[in-house]
Amino acid sequence: MNRWGKGLLIAALVGVVGMAFRVSWNALRDVATATGADSTAATLYPFVVDGLMALALVATLVLTGDARRFALRVLAAYTLASLVLNYVHGLVPELHEKGVDWGRLADWDPANWALVLLATSLPVGSIYFGSDLVAKVLHHRPIEHPAITTNQDESTETYVNRSTADLEVSTPAPITPPPAPAELEAAPVVSLVKPTDRAPVGSVAADSTRPRRATGRIPDVARSSRPTRTADQLLIEARSATADWSDRELTAEGIRKAVRTSPAKARVLRDTLRAEREQAAGPGEAAA
Repeated sequence: MNRWGKGLLIAALVGVVGMAFRVSWNALRDVATATGADSTAATLYPFVVDGLMALALVATLVLTGDARRFALRVLAAYTLASLVLNYVHGLVPELHEKGVDWGRLADWDPANWALVLLATSLPVGSIYFGSDLVAKVLHHRPIEHPAITTNQDESTETYVNRSTADLEVSTPAPITPPPAPAELEAAPVVSLVKPTDRAPVGSVAADSTRPRRATGRIPDVARSSRPTRTADQLLIEARSATADWSDRELTAEGIRKAVRTSPAKARVLRDTLRAEREQAAGPGEAAA
């Protein structure tokens, strides 16, 4: 529908609503007069009832969720109340001539009490429900939906079908195989010592016998490339390094630093070298 057609439809709706309000206004004014309202209050009474119906209708179009259901209930309640009062106005001819007794809308007392209670409670309800609806509309925050952008030559149906297919079919993530040994050898060496475990610059090195935290199997690439020496090779290197040492200088710590071995092997080398020196000095002392 173009703009001109929409404008014509809205104008027709406003005309029909206006005429319906005029018809209902006559009935509600007479009912208000019968319940004791003065001329000014009786004139404003239809705006109280039918006006709140219009307000509830607008709130229904704006609100969502529980607030919208509340607006629908208010709209239904005031529509039913206006219908009942218009119906009573049609059943009691005296209301047209204003000859009915004050506060008398029906011959049966219980029905009259209920009608008077309904007619007098509608203004109070309009104050409460109208204020609540306006507050809900002012504090309402519409849900923002992301804009859907498609090509100009792509229809809405095609876009929805494509989106549904993308949601239903999911591609599994590729599984990365473990690296080969050759890739491990080419990988850079990563330090296994945490920054908090490192000794500060200038401090004395920690005792090598201190138990270390288990960090798992060390990769081959992180190990030293120096070949493992046998006990005989270590003994030969120790003999060569300590040939000019005195007996006092022949200590396990000195041998460890000289041949770069572990403290345990250094102690074994120390005992072996001392035993060799004692054996070598034994025949000389006997001859003397």
